[in-house]
Amino acid sequence: MIKYLPSHEYARVEGNVAYIGISPFAAAQLGNVVYVDMPEVDDDVTAGEDFGAIESVKAASDLFAPVSGAVIEINEHLIDNPKLINEDPLNNWIIKVEMSDPSELDALLDQEAYDKLCASESH
Repeated sequence: MIKYLPSHEYARVEGNVAYIGISPFAAAQLGNVVYVDMPEVDDDVTAGEDFGAIESVKAASDLFAPVSGAVIEINEHLIDNPKLINEDPLNNWIIKVEMSDPSELDALLDQEAYDKLCASESH
């Protein structure tokens, strides 16, 4: 299951773990990603608050957490190769979080609602 924030971050959920990254729409809007600022393992992130930043040749943007919890892994491949996000944003997640409150997922957009949001922003 994948759920989205209106700011284009996703949470791909497996059990009590959320893989958090940016959507293909956001990756396309940013262009070539050149840097990703990530928290440390064991840091806590809070739903709706920023946990890092992403920079491209066109822009820099804060990254917002779709869910709250403890960071259990960062995607170290992105340190040396941030453009992996452009190649496959849904599989090249940024952080992996053990969710403290899975009910927060209910406040996020499902795929259909997110697709409508992207369509409205594309015009």
